[in-house]
Amino acid sequence: MSRGTGGKGRSGRGGPGERGSGGGGSGGRGSGSSGPASGGPARRGAKAGGGKTGASQAGGAKAGGTKARETRARGAAARARVAEMRAREAARKRRRNWLAGIGSAVVVIIAAVAITLAVTSNSGSPASATGGTPKLKLASLSTLGTLKPVPSPGPNGPEAVPVPPAPALASTATKATGKTVDGISCDTTEQLVFHIHAHLTVFVNGAARQIPAAIGIPGAQAENTPTGPYIASGSCFYWLHTHAADGIIHIESPVHRTYTLGDFFDIWGQPLGPDQVGPARGPVTAIYNHQVYRGNPRNIPLQKHAQIQLEVGKPLVSPASITFPTGL
Repeated sequence: MSRGTGGKGRSGRGGPGERGSGGGGSGGRGSGSSGPASGGPARRGAKAGGGKTGASQAGGAKAGGTKARETRARGAAARARVAEMRAREAARKRRRNWLAGIGSAVVVIIAAVAITLAVTSNSGSPASATGGTPKLKLASLSTLGTLKPVPSPGPNGPEAVPVPPAPALASTATKATGKTVDGISCDTTEQLVFHIHAHLTVFVNGAARQIPAAIGIPGAQAENTPTGPYIASGSCFYWLHTHAADGIIHIESPVHRTYTLGDFFDIWGQPLGPDQVGPARGPVTAIYNHQVYRGNPRNIPLQKHAQIQLEVGKPLVSPASITFPTGL
């Protein structure tokens, strides 16, 4: 009874206990088997997490590269704009310089024209900026008929040219005193860019007249020489003037120009025309280089070594002639 009960009891208790233990074992196995089961998803989760992290990193790197490229592109565009602006500014500067150069050239041209007009205005006679000989209307001396012989020329003066033994045609009291006349200035020094000489002889009713010294030299200071007074200095010198009473007209100019006898008489302050030479009135006959000049005597050009003779009234006198010494 007791064995049977005991057996049953062990069997009955043990069985379930063992089963329970087995169940516990089984539970252990379940627990053990649950490890791999739960580990599988964990590893997949880890892999998935790792994949997401890698993708995130790759995406970040890609985004960073895009931003870098955009930054470089913006920098290049900015540099291009700066270069373009500099190029435009350089072009504008070149245009400004070009326009300034054109403006300066225009100013220079206008100034040159103004100077030329100033020099040639109010002279009442044709003028040439190059000093060329204008075309003259000339005729033979034979058209004048019989001419009176030339009187004694007189002794040589300080310029080695004869001084007529006669009274002056007019004084120098009326001469210009420094103001510009016919575009001709009075400078403190003689101008030698254009330096030539002409000679003037005057007869009134067949009698000689002197052309006085100091015409065109305000404040003239004379030096006494063995052959007569010579004007060596003054407060200024007009471009047309006389140093002695020998009829030599000095043309000493800063510009090349054809000056006229009218210019010279204007500086002298004396009238000149077809019917008057200074204070002398009457028909005027002009002789230019041994030929009869047809025209207003004011327009006679003062060319190099020109020999000009004006005669008021009659008798008419044959042309006088001089030899220009060295230096004149």
